[in-house]
Amino acid sequence: MLSSKQRNTLRAMASRFDTIFQIGKGGISEETVRQVDAALEARELIKLRVLEYCELSAREAAEALAVATGAEVVTVIGTRFVLYRKSENKQRIFFDD
Repeated sequence: MLSSKQRNTLRAMASRFDTIFQIGKGGISEETVRQVDAALEARELIKLRVLEYCELSAREAAEALAVATGAEVVTVIGTRFVLYRKSENKQRIFFDD
């Protein structure tokens, strides 16, 4: 679990990031989960967006992907959300446990 201080730090860092995934009409597929999982391993912190014609809200998509990938939801604002998961293999780690 992230502390509120850690969550605020990650939120500030993610504000400068580009959105790297969009969830559209097809919702969350197994391929989407695999791609998000790989991105979290590589980057640890990623920003995603839910398109307006998606059946899921940003909160629903964030929570579903967090469960599927073992990540934590950092923030949900409008149609965008941020996920964080500590990398198993990378040297650069945002926070120590």
